Amino acid sequence: MPVAASAIYFLNLRGDVLINRLYRDDVGGNMVDAFRTHIMQTKELGTCPVRQIGGCSFFYMRISNVYIVIVVSSNANVACALKFVVEAVALFKSYFGGAFDEDAIRNNFVLIYELLDEIMDFGYPQNLSPEILKLYITQEGVRSPFSSKPTDKPVPNATLQVTGAVGWRREGLVYKKNEVFLDIVESVNLLMSSKGSVLRCDVTGKILMKCFLSGMPDLKLGLNDKIGLEKESQMKSRPTKSGKTIELDDVTFHQCVNLTRFNSEKTVSFVPPDGEFELMKYRITEGVNLPFRVLPTIKELGRTRMEVNVKVKSVFGAKMFALGVVIKIPVPKQTAKTSFQVTSGRAKYNAAIDCLVWKIRKFPGQTEPTLSAEIELISTMTEKKSWTRPPIQMEFQVPMFTASGLRVRFLKVWEKSGYNTVEWVRYITKAGSYEIRC
Repeated sequence: MPVAASAIYFLNLRGDVLINRLYRDDVGGNMVDAFRTHIMQTKELGTCPVRQIGGCSFFYMRISNVYIVIVVSSNANVACALKFVVEAVALFKSYFGGAFDEDAIRNNFVLIYELLDEIMDFGYPQNLSPEILKLYITQEGVRSPFSSKPTDKPVPNATLQVTGAVGWRREGLVYKKNEVFLDIVESVNLLMSSKGSVLRCDVTGKILMKCFLSGMPDLKLGLNDKIGLEKESQMKSRPTKSGKTIELDDVTFHQCVNLTRFNSEKTVSFVPPDGEFELMKYRITEGVNLPFRVLPTIKELGRTRMEVNVKVKSVFGAKMFALGVVIKIPVPKQTAKTSFQVTSGRAKYNAAIDCLVWKIRKFPGQTEPTLSAEIELISTMTEKKSWTRPPIQMEFQVPMFTASGLRVRFLKVWEKSGYNTVEWVRYITKAGSYEIRC
């Protein structure tokens, strides 16, 4: 269910109420006293952003030196409430010139009350888009002397923007060159055992777009996801040969995506916002293509010596390469001296993090550089504790490679004027949590 907030409070760090708005009559005016007594004075503000006191729940978040508290008397969607707070703060900053703190609130009481009446109705969130609200709430906030300069106002066509289906894009945009930039950025999360078996592996990705298009274009994006291709083959009544298919999990879209069309046709169609935005996020747990395989061998030779051998193999194509590869190989805290040899890149011992740090600026595909190191340890008289051997960690970035196998099959741009468009597509794979036990 939606938020159904009963009240919203803005408090300073001392617990004083700066401004508040009651949306429903199911809570008393002394709810803020319960928040101060049971949460602020007990110093439990940092433990959990959701607390229940009596029959009411408190959702709160600290922004700068201000606490924003939402009070609800019934079951409500916590994620929606916190998202509302984040979007509301972004709205206030757009009016206040980028600042949101106690001084900004005290200088803009009237404007904040007006905005609170617009963005929430009887406890239910409404439109929080700064571009739309500025079309009919034209009052300017009192700006801090350190705030950014006000941006140019959009074309004043409030009725179309508020009541129409496209509230995130204004009309009248014109570009000399119509371009669309699309980036697929993925992060690989891996935990591998010392024997080379994968214990945990998944890919989280996002599709970022930057659009410089005239008019009100309608875009259609085709991916090689399994559900979309199956739906397309059913509509065409014939099998589709599109190479490897993947199965996307936990997909979330930008508000511009037509969800009705996605549910019926499984196509990502949308009228894009102007400029840069995040079109969608996804996660993949099956069929992950690992860009690297790490084969470590660590031998403890008595109490004062160790031998470390690490081989890193790049699995992607020979014509591709990784950038900024960093391999952190843990060593014991009592390390006294290290000597090593590498077949590629540079390595050094970092005592601050107890690791051998091996850096390779440019890592070609289908290669196997190695590191061999001898570690001298300090012998102690105390009882020896077994070394826990933390996992090896990797950082990297591989252009034009996707660990999930996701590919853009097509990107179509339609606009009634029929202008030509230039599309640019780029793939980037990075290391999220890439760990190998040794």
